[in-house]
Amino acid sequence: MFQRILIANRGEIALRIIRACKEMGIGTVAVFSEADRGAHYLSLADEAYCIGPASATESYLRIDRIISAAELGNVEAIHPGYGFLAENADFAEQCRASRIEFIGPSHEAMRLLGDKVSARQVALEAKVPVVPGSDGLIRDEEEAVRVADKIGYPVLIKATAGGGGKGIRPAMNEISLRTELKAAGAEAEKAFKNAGVYLEKLIEKPRHVEVQLLGDRDGNVVHLWERDCTMQRKHQKLIEESPASNLPQSVREDICKAAVRLAEAAGYHNAGTCEFLVDQHQQFYFIEVNARIQVEHPVTEMVTGTDLVQQQIRVASGEKLALKQRTIPCNGASIEVRINAEDPANQFRGCPGTISRLRVPGGPGVRFDSHVHEGYTISPYYDSMVGKLIVHRPTRQEAIASAIRALDEFVIDGVKTTIPLARDILSHNTFIESTGDTKFVERTWHLGG
Repeated sequence: MFQRILIANRGEIALRIIRACKEMGIGTVAVFSEADRGAHYLSLADEAYCIGPASATESYLRIDRIISAAELGNVEAIHPGYGFLAENADFAEQCRASRIEFIGPSHEAMRLLGDKVSARQVALEAKVPVVPGSDGLIRDEEEAVRVADKIGYPVLIKATAGGGGKGIRPAMNEISLRTELKAAGAEAEKAFKNAGVYLEKLIEKPRHVEVQLLGDRDGNVVHLWERDCTMQRKHQKLIEESPASNLPQSVREDICKAAVRLAEAAGYHNAGTCEFLVDQHQQFYFIEVNARIQVEHPVTEMVTGTDLVQQQIRVASGEKLALKQRTIPCNGASIEVRINAEDPANQFRGCPGTISRLRVPGGPGVRFDSHVHEGYTISPYYDSMVGKLIVHRPTRQEAIASAIRALDEFVIDGVKTTIPLARDILSHNTFIESTGDTKFVERTWHLGG
C-alpha cells in the first residue's frame, strides 16, 4: 500500500481524497494555486505546495509543476480527482514514466475510451448497443449530410474529445446541420484542441443512466449498479440518484452487464463510469465512458456501502478487488443535489463571492460533501460548486422527502445558489413519478439559454 499520495486537484474532491487517505493511514500532499492559498482543507494534508497563479492553465493544468510537487513531496502516487487532468492520458503516462503511480486507468485504456469514436468501436465489438451514427469522424459537410439522410433527422453532432457538453449540437434538418457542424467543431477545437466531430441519431426524450465500474489489474471487473442523471441542463447534471427509478429489472441487469463487457474489452482497471441513454421503449444505447471518479459517486457509495475512493487507491497499489459481484448490495435509495454558486434565473451565470453565513442541514441519512465554510470566498477562476447534498433513505419516496427537508434547512448567504431550483425539481410530479427526460428541466423552467 502507498505511504504518501499527492492530490492533483482542489476543493471538494481534494478534501474527499484527503479524508479517504487519512482513514487508510496514508500521508497526503496537496497542491494549490494562489487563488486557493489559505483554504482550510489544505491544513488537513501533511504538506501543501503552491503550483502557480490563479489561472488553471498555469496551475492545476500544469503537468510539469504537479510532477515536480510530487517529487518534492516524495509521494508514490497521484490521485487526479475529477476535472482538470483526471482524463488526460499524457498526464497518466508522464506520471508513470516518472515512477509515480497514477490512480486511474492505464493511459492506453484512457486514450481508447476517452476518444468517443474509438470507444464506440470498442462497444460495438463488445456487443454493447450504440446510438446509430457515423462510422467515424465526419470529414466534411457533404459526408455529414449523407450520414444524416441515412440515419434520419434529428441528429446530434458530438465532439470526439472532452466532455461537459462542449462541442455537442443538435440539428433538426440539413440547414441547421451545416451551420451547427462548423459551430460544434470550433467549440471542440477551443475546448479540447481537437475539432473532430461525429454524428449520432438524436434520441428524443431519453433518460440518462450510467453504471459505476471498478476493475483491478488482473482483469476482474464489477459493477456497483446504476445511477440516474436525467435531471440536467445543457448536459450539465443537477440531480443524480441510485438506483434508477422505473427501470425494469431486466433492463437494469442488462445495462450493468453491458458496461462490464465494455470495460473488459478495453482492458480497463480502476474506477470508471459507462454512460447510456435509455429511450421511451426501454432500449439503451452506449454514449461514453468517463475514465475517472465521478462527481456523483457518493450516491453509489450510500447504496452499496463501498468507499469508491479507497477502492481506487487499493486497486492502483496493486491489490486485487475484494468485491464480488454477487455480494454487492443496492440498499435503499440515494439522491445527490449539486449546489452551485450560480443564478438559474440568469442563464446559470456564476456568482462568485464570499459566503457570509452558512448553515448545513443534518439528520438521519444526510451527508454534505464540501470544502466551504463561513467566510470562504468562491473564486471566479474555477467551477462554481459549493458542495453536494446527499441523502440516503430506505425508499425513494423517503429520500425525496429528506432531500427537500434538508434543502429547506440550508442557509447560504452572500452568493446566489441553485438550491431553490433543486427544491422545485424534487417537488415536481414529473420527478416524483420518474417520467422526465434530459430536456425536462430546460423545458419546464425555460433554462435552455
